[in-house]
Amino acid sequence: MTSSFYINAKRFAVEPLVKAVWRPWVKGLDNIPEEGGAILAANHLSFFDSVLVPVVVPRPVSYLAKKDYWEMDGSVGKFNRWFFTATGQIPMDRSGGAASADSLRYGEEALKQGSLLGIYPEGTRSPDGKLYRGKLGVAKLALRAQVPVIPIALIGTDKVQPIEDSIPKVRRVGMIIGEPMSFESYYPMALDRFAQRSVTDQIMYQIMRLSGQEYVDVYGSEVKARLEAQEKK
Repeated sequence: MTSSFYINAKRFAVEPLVKAVWRPWVKGLDNIPEEGGAILAANHLSFFDSVLVPVVVPRPVSYLAKKDYWEMDGSVGKFNRWFFTATGQIPMDRSGGAASADSLRYGEEALKQGSLLGIYPEGTRSPDGKLYRGKLGVAKLALRAQVPVIPIALIGTDKVQPIEDSIPKVRRVGMIIGEPMSFESYYPMALDRFAQRSVTDQIMYQIMRLSGQEYVDVYGSEVKARLEAQEKK
């Protein structure tokens, strides 16, 4: 997908609609570097998050988005495939092992080529509005590609499109962009899991500080699994 296609899709289709209907506000936009690779690490409250960030950020943003979005049925699936493809998103296989490693390599390559890569360190949408433990993928990419991480807090997107809703509601949304975080001292330890955990936790702390969310030191996917099990009883 060429950058010109991305720019045209954003400028003439997605951006005018989002700005007119949801009127996003933003703080800290000057923390986005004008050039060079960087990771945009945000909390994840809603599917709408991946619509908001590319609209607000002036540079093209690619996401490691779960490949399930490309495989959904019906009109929602058609929109997802159009939107994610038009905006240069990278399908990510979360099944683990070699498939997940390949997805991370694609992200690393994009960063080394100077792209902005959006990541949700929690790995899944929050089931209850709280901020959950970050997975190590964000640290692995930051240390391997040797790029800064920019923490981002998305505000109100869970009210626009809760997990159970496929159609977004009309409410104002916002985004707070923190200062870039540098982890140069960790570069020699890029493969060390303790270093990766330290970097990830520092990123999550900054997201928590910006968003004001309550932090829970467990994975969101585990909470979702427990809730689903309870519903089946």
